[in-house]
Amino acid sequence: MRILYFSRNYSTHDHRFLSAMVDGGHETFFLQLEKNPRQVEDRPIPPNVEIVKWAGSGREFHWGDVPRLAFDLRRVIRRIKPDLIHAGPIQTCAFLVALTGFRPLFTMSWGFDLMEDVRKSKWMERITRYTLKRSTFFTSDANVTCEKAIAYGMNPERTVVFPWGVDLQQFSPTTETMVHRPKPALSGGEGSIVLFCNRSWEPYYGVDVLAHAFVKVAQQNENVGLILLGGGSQASVIRGILQNGGVLDRVTLGGHVSQRDLPDWYHDADLYISPSHVDGSSVSLMEALACGLPCLVSDIPANKEWITEGENGWLFRDGDVNQLAEKLLAVIAQREKLPEIGRAGRKSAEMRADWQKNARVLMNAYETAVQLR
Repeated sequence: MRILYFSRNYSTHDHRFLSAMVDGGHETFFLQLEKNPRQVEDRPIPPNVEIVKWAGSGREFHWGDVPRLAFDLRRVIRRIKPDLIHAGPIQTCAFLVALTGFRPLFTMSWGFDLMEDVRKSKWMERITRYTLKRSTFFTSDANVTCEKAIAYGMNPERTVVFPWGVDLQQFSPTTETMVHRPKPALSGGEGSIVLFCNRSWEPYYGVDVLAHAFVKVAQQNENVGLILLGGGSQASVIRGILQNGGVLDRVTLGGHVSQRDLPDWYHDADLYISPSHVDGSSVSLMEALACGLPCLVSDIPANKEWITEGENGWLFRDGDVNQLAEKLLAVIAQREKLPEIGRAGRKSAEMRADWQKNARVLMNAYETAVQLR
């Protein structure tokens, strides 16, 4: 079939979805709402995907642009004549498609649109309801977001939940062939433990909570270090927390890392941390599980769909610096359990996070949506 994939920008997730469509034999078109200023070299647009030129994608989205964008989107639809449009987030891309009246509209939640954005104003709530009631089918990567969609008017019989998943061959437990970088300089040598977080440095993801907790832990244990990847708007805040706490020299700031190199960073750590306040099924969490890296994550609903306390990881109260510090110290004290927990995490990933299997769920959902119209 002819599929028009409409997303806000272009991320690793978009690359994965576009690749799945092409691999599934579909004629695939890609419409971008905004240009991504940081498209990395290891993530080119997949072959055989047509990039659609239109009135959008030239600048940041503004609500005043909606009439102009909806008008030009109708032109794009007339030219391409898609059998289905896959669009999300809900309040931007999917909303614009809903305004055109096109069906079948396959709406995808990106997590934050239903867990956070919908609560920002009555306007956001209204356009969420408007879009979902005009959606032929809905998908998300977590039960919690699907339940939210149903609460805002989506027909529960026209939904499918599946984790976006990871490449279980690329993200796998460490082997002797992996290349390791030096760990943070710690006095404990072989007795050291290295924490790892690659969540974006934005308020949604709570990296500042981790920074505060790490200061507390590092002041009590000289053998703990931290790897932080990525960056974001809270960079000065996070660096300030670490600097003022006197622990910046025990932190490796790795910046933005390519997908090709990312598995090596997971293998350089002993414990993965996600302090996120809002999430669907976190791809970085699935990557860590697939790599056999034990995980300690916030107890938000989406994380609890993946982590069972003491079985394949640990949970801490969302936003609670003190409990995160306490949990970290407790895990460090029983570090002999880490390999067992890591193996259980890998099994969880094999059962639920295999992108090759999960992509087939998406292809089947497309077929259902086209039949429903």
